[in-house]
Amino acid sequence: MRTTYMAKPGSVERKWYVIDAAGQRVGRLAAEIASILRGKHKPEFTPHVDVGDFVVVINAEKVVFTGKKLQDKMYYRHSGYPGGLKTTSAAQMLEKHPERVLEMAVKGMLPHNSLGADQYRKLKVYAGPDHPHAAQQPIARNLAD
Repeated sequence: MRTTYMAKPGSVERKWYVIDAAGQRVGRLAAEIASILRGKHKPEFTPHVDVGDFVVVINAEKVVFTGKKLQDKMYYRHSGYPGGLKTTSAAQMLEKHPERVLEMAVKGMLPHNSLGADQYRKLKVYAGPDHPHAAQQPIARNLAD
């Protein structure tokens, strides 16, 4: 009789990866990042345990949208009051808060529960080429795009 391996939260070994977002398409990059955060690249992946690694994204201001998404894509938020809907285009979001574009794309690809919240906390996004995580010795990860 064989038993299925289940990872335990205490036995998870986490790595740090640094990804350069310059010239990468938002959706494809976000899908790859979400996969690393969940731990799907590891043989010991367990759906109900956070086995993912940390991801540091640099140059978030240089991500690319295809087609007319830069003008047509809208980000919505609501204050909770009547008439409180606020809209921001992708171009405006990239101009004012470039890191939020990737953060929101990745967050939507993670589980919408407390496990997904824990996985989302391991994402660090920076608009420029510098990051304060050199002490963790992150491994540079190249994404085929």
